[in-house]
Amino acid sequence: MASGKKTEKATAPREPMSKGKSKDKTPDGKNPAVGDALRSIYQKTIDESVPQEMLDLLGKLG
Repeated sequence: MASGKKTEKATAPREPMSKGKSKDKTPDGKNPAVGDALRSIYQKTIDESVPQEMLDLLGKLG
């Protein structure tokens, strides 16, 4: 029978779960690939031309 003591199982320490699998993080914990991707998307948005329909509508306001 049990002696009243709980037996403890030996387990390996767990590492914190992360959403990304990238190990390319800087010492401050930031992932530079995310920043690069955001800068790229932002630049593509800035470079995008304004549709003529939108320019026509804006012209009617002024």
